[in-house]
Amino acid sequence: MPDGRPAKILHCILSGKVTWKDMGVKILHLLDYKLKGRCTQADIWDMVIKYAKMQGVVGIHFDECKHVFTDEGQRTNQQILDSFKTLLKETRWPLMLILSGIPSLATQIAKEEQLAHLLRTVRFECINLERESDLEEMSKLIYCYADKAGLDVSPLATRSFLERLSFACCDRWGLAIELLIEAFTLSQLAGETVCSKESFSQAFANKYSTSIGYSPFTVSDYRNSFDQDTLIQLLHRSC
Repeated sequence: MPDGRPAKILHCILSGKVTWKDMGVKILHLLDYKLKGRCTQADIWDMVIKYAKMQGVVGIHFDECKHVFTDEGQRTNQQILDSFKTLLKETRWPLMLILSGIPSLATQIAKEEQLAHLLRTVRFECINLERESDLEEMSKLIYCYADKAGLDVSPLATRSFLERLSFACCDRWGLAIELLIEAFTLSQLAGETVCSKESFSQAFANKYSTSIGYSPFTVSDYRNSFDQDTLIQLLHRSC
């Protein structure tokens, strides 16, 4: 920030059907502002702008953004698209937006030409360790985050472990990064200098709200023991 404060980007996970007003309430909660009494949608978003500016929040990441759009609610969908556009053009305190979700999200955004022009679409293919580039990128990620955490991860940097990590994260890059951060944080809190697979197993349990000790990192026949579609459902349920 120009005044020396650190700039922040909020991460807001959207689960289930939500309205623009609901999204504003979620953001105010992330800004540690507790609503008192009834407020209109306009009042709520005015407060979002006000407190985002006060706290140096320059952007919002709306995760699982597909939940705000429905097949039937074309009018509501357009209102949401218009609201995103207005937020990007807000003169009092313009906010950067990151809208993430499944590929069909891009189709919804494209329905509002001006909004589509203001945003840049970035597609992440699923992790495929048969591709040399993906295998190399996964290795780099582990070592990069381990270095930041001051941990030795070399005992885990094997093809077998990378395959387990990819599977545990449903072959999604974002989930892989989140799991790495969680596992390395657990190792740090435990005072470890070498990260173990137990930390990843614990991170898996934390992420998916499953039983501790039963994970793709500890089960030998993990591909037949876990179903990735079920894991995604558990992830959404825990959000």
